Amino acid sequence: MSDLTKDQIRQNVRNRYKQIALQEVNAGTGCWTPSSCCDSPTEISSKLGYSAEELSAVPEGSNLGLGCGNPQAIAEVKPGEVVLDLGSGGGFDCFLVSRQVGETGRVIGVDMTPEMISKARANAAKGGFSNVEFRLGEIEHLPVADQSVDVIISNCVINLSPDKPQVFREAFRVLKPGGRLAISDVVLTAELPPEIKNDLDAYSGCMSGASSIDELKMILEQSGYTRITIEPKDESRTFIKDWLPGANIEDYIVSAIIKAVKP
Repeated sequence: MSDLTKDQIRQNVRNRYKQIALQEVNAGTGCWTPSSCCDSPTEISSKLGYSAEELSAVPEGSNLGLGCGNPQAIAEVKPGEVVLDLGSGGGFDCFLVSRQVGETGRVIGVDMTPEMISKARANAAKGGFSNVEFRLGEIEHLPVADQSVDVIISNCVINLSPDKPQVFREAFRVLKPGGRLAISDVVLTAELPPEIKNDLDAYSGCMSGASSIDELKMILEQSGYTRITIEPKDESRTFIKDWLPGANIEDYIVSAIIKAVKP
């Protein structure tokens, strides 16, 4: 844990994503950074692995260009399943998953920023998504019933939590037996310099809160998960380098696909 306090981190993250929801700042590249001025959310999401068909299938304003991958593409969601998105933002991944679960399934998005929840609900109404709902809450304290979810997805959000073991314990609680995680997030490949590790903006920009692969595996195992796989994506360095220009941040973090199952 860095020298930053948990409350400092949460307040900074909440304020940053409030500004994005209210469009007081540009979303930028992947996880938002002030220096990212030129790519549109569509261009950014194309780099993250979303297809043109996916990008055109969601309500305007739901894709904010945030994230570091495409979790719904790796989740193998089936019709009728209940899917939970941790840190659902404007609802982008929720709307894509809603097509996969169909009318008999359900998608729940949880976000701790009231402005994001309002934005996502407005987007759902605009697009007529009747099988999607958005709930205000912290991912460390999910407003979701025990053993009620088949699949949990998340796109570059868990790194933002100052209490990652609690996030995965909560995810375990709400998953049904046999339920699964399908997460895109960043992982640490080398120790961060202190000036980045203790920078609040770098934390809310999805950099200084990253965990190592070994640390994540240990947390997942201790939380009770099995069939754990963490697959780093070296090609993600091409867009991660733009998150903090001049700092060679791509030498320290990469995007990864994280999967696990609740026995």
